[in-house]
Amino acid sequence: MGLLTQLSLLITDLDHTLVGNAESLDRLNLILDRYRQELGTKIVYATGRSRESYQGLITSQRLLAPDALIAAVGTEIYLADSETPDPDWVSKLGINWDRAEIVAIASRFADLESQPQSEQRPFKVSYYLSPSVVAAVVPQLQELLSQQGLDVEIIYSGSRDLDILPRGGDKGTAVQFLRDRWQIDSIETVVCGDSGNDISLFKYGTERGIVVGNAQSELRLWHELHPVNYHYLAVADYAAGILEGLKYFRFVE
Repeated sequence: MGLLTQLSLLITDLDHTLVGNAESLDRLNLILDRYRQELGTKIVYATGRSRESYQGLITSQRLLAPDALIAAVGTEIYLADSETPDPDWVSKLGINWDRAEIVAIASRFADLESQPQSEQRPFKVSYYLSPSVVAAVVPQLQELLSQQGLDVEIIYSGSRDLDILPRGGDKGTAVQFLRDRWQIDSIETVVCGDSGNDISLFKYGTERGIVVGNAQSELRLWHELHPVNYHYLAVADYAAGILEGLKYFRFVE
């Protein structure tokens, strides 16, 4: 079968990607923990959750401690156990970001329902939006924001969640930021996801990408429209799908 590929960095979404089946999560954790001890593999969680919401998740799930946490759809990066977002990432996202103006423009759209205050972050404005009106609302919203000189990214996922972020403030750009800092090659990097806010994990670099079997329609469609040999659509769900992909790419036996 040949030699295994070095796994230096694994980045995975949490809800419905890594988390979803306790048995498969435990099996994957055993492998990742061994790789971390023997090979120095770094583990990063990339989630739409805030850091506070993530802290609530780890009380109910058996998760390995990450080397970094990418939170709030990519707009916040926490290294190791730091409680403070990485200052270099904060400086990068702060350029041409006017949160108050974005909220004011979004308020013109009756179909946009503001998410709870816990989901509103310094560099993330979040709403609920019905899939029946996405095609009508999002282009109009993007046009109004652009007219005001606001260079932002609108991400829709899970058939309900709409997030407005600074351009380049998503999960995928955060991964590139960490890879550059740690000097890790894309060939030795794996990204894993299941929903629309994970698309950015797959679209910037040439990291090996695993779309879990239970992935939502928006990520499946993107995967179908952008076929490359370094992305893999798993049959299995959740952590079992990640493990299936790691075997496919020869990171594990």
